[in-house]
Amino acid sequence: MKVAIVGASGYAGGELVRLLYHHSSADVVCVTSRSLAGTPLDEVHPHLKGFTHLKFENPAPDTMDVDVAFLAVPHTAAMTIAGKLLSRGIRVVDMSADYRLPKDVFEKVYGVTHTDYFKAPYGIPELHRKECTNAKFIANPGCFPTGATLAAAPLARYAHTVIFDSKTGVSGAGDNPSATTHYPNVGDNVNPYKWTSHRHLAEMKQELAGLGSSAACYFTPHLVPVNRGILTTAHILLKEPMETKEAEKLYRDYYKDEFFVRYQKPILAAVRGSNFCDIMVESEGLRVVAISAIDNLVKGASGQAIQNMNIMCGFKETDGLDAAGMLP
Repeated sequence: MKVAIVGASGYAGGELVRLLYHHSSADVVCVTSRSLAGTPLDEVHPHLKGFTHLKFENPAPDTMDVDVAFLAVPHTAAMTIAGKLLSRGIRVVDMSADYRLPKDVFEKVYGVTHTDYFKAPYGIPELHRKECTNAKFIANPGCFPTGATLAAAPLARYAHTVIFDSKTGVSGAGDNPSATTHYPNVGDNVNPYKWTSHRHLAEMKQELAGLGSSAACYFTPHLVPVNRGILTTAHILLKEPMETKEAEKLYRDYYKDEFFVRYQKPILAAVRGSNFCDIMVESEGLRVVAISAIDNLVKGASGQAIQNMNIMCGFKETDGLDAAGMLP
C-alpha cells in the first residue's frame, strides 16, 4: 500500500516515517513540503538516515498516486485538500483539527470559516473503532483529548464534574522555536498556559457527551521541561461515592481487550516512543483521581494515526506499533 505524508517536515511527519518503516503493508512513497521541495528527508530528520532515500515534494493533490494520505498540516490547511484526495479514492487520516468538531463548534473555537465541511469519525479507536472501520476519512484526535478522554471514559457516566490537569512536553508546540519554547523559559520551570481557554477543551467536552455524560468539564495545560509526553490528572467528581477497588475493576474491565491501554502506574518515560496509554486510578469516595500517560507524538498524534489507518484498511491494529517504550 502506497502512503503519502502531507506536511512531513514537522515532528509528527518524522514520527510517521519512523513508525511506518516497520509496517508490514505500508510503503511511504511521497513526503511533501512546500518550502523544502527537493531536499532529502534525512536532512530534516537526521535520525532517519539509512532508512529512507525520499526527498520532499510539492505535488498537487490531484496528481498524488497513493492509497492513503496522512495530513500532518496546520488547521485550516487540511480543509483545502481533504476533499480533493477523497474524490480520487485516496483514504485520508487528518491530523489537523479541521474535522474533529461540528462545523459551528470548529468555527467558534478556531475563529475561521470552514470551507469544505463534512462529518468524520473521531479517531480514538478504543471508543470509536466501529465508526473507523472501513472509513474513507478519519479525524485524528488532539493529543490532550486523547490522554484526557481515555483517563475519564470508564467513569464518565458516573461523574457530575471532570477537571483535567495536563503536563506536556515541549515537542507538543511543534518544531518552530518561540519565546514559549526557548530553553531558559522552559528549563527548571512549569508554565501553565491558556488556563481556561485551550482549544482542545471542545474535543474533551464532545467526547464526554458522546459517552453519555452530562458532566461539566474543565481543562488547564502546563508546559514542563521534557521533550515528549503528556501526563494528565483527571479529577472525576462522582454523583455517588465509589471505592478504589470498584473503580479499578471498572477500568480493568473497560480496557481489558485494548492492547494500547495498560492499567499500571503512569510514567512518562515508560510510554516514550510508544503508542501506549498507561492509566491508574485511586478514589477517596466522591472524587476519583485517574492519571494517564501518553507520548504526545505517538499515541497523541502519529501512532494513533497509524492505528486508525490500520483499522480503516483492515490491517492488524498493532501493525507498525507493537513496540515498547524507552525507559529510562
